[in-house]
Amino acid sequence: MYFDYYYLILVVPTIILSMIAQIMVKSTFSKYSKIQCSRNITGHDAAFLLMKSNSITDVNIEPVSGSLTDHYDPRAKKLRLSEPVYGRPSIAAVGVAAHETGHAIQHAKGYGPLALRSTLVPVANIGSRFGPIMAIIGLAMSMSILFNIGIIFFAAAVLFYVITLPVEFNASRRALAILRSGNVLTEEELNGVKKVLTAAALTYVASALTAIMSLIRLVLISRNRRR
Repeated sequence: MYFDYYYLILVVPTIILSMIAQIMVKSTFSKYSKIQCSRNITGHDAAFLLMKSNSITDVNIEPVSGSLTDHYDPRAKKLRLSEPVYGRPSIAAVGVAAHETGHAIQHAKGYGPLALRSTLVPVANIGSRFGPIMAIIGLAMSMSILFNIGIIFFAAAVLFYVITLPVEFNASRRALAILRSGNVLTEEELNGVKKVLTAAALTYVASALTAIMSLIRLVLISRNRRR
């Protein structure tokens, strides 16, 4: 009976880290969603102010259903904020809205890593879904060509996760800098925003690690089979 030690040693710890990160981001968001901003600024207001300060006038801000579903769509030039963010004047709402606005600012400024990540989206979607399956089938059937194709596709997905890290970190830095320079929040409130964004950043780190370790696992399994 075959036991996948590589999965246990390499992938399982990153999955556990991902679960911890998800718990942290939800609990941190929940905590700071209950604390109102001193200036009574909503997520929509914060996004509008940040875009105005960067002379961005062609991005629409609109609500989207769900929680923590906030995102910036560079193709449609729309900033979509979830229900707990769009119209709520909480520290968490302002922090999340500012972070997503950071992506709109990156787009307007021509930030290279964001453009590269957007280019990789179609290949990354295919690679993350079918790459590992193709690689495993290739190993099972001793078809090196199929395995190599699967690895290439999955490697593109891994690259997407890796590039996501500087994109997300940069968006948060931009958001915090503008919130501070514009006196949108007090220093104490900014510390709350930092905690929300740091918890969110951990989820991206965990996802990247899971993808990297999964890729390494497949390569190591392949090498062992060849021996």
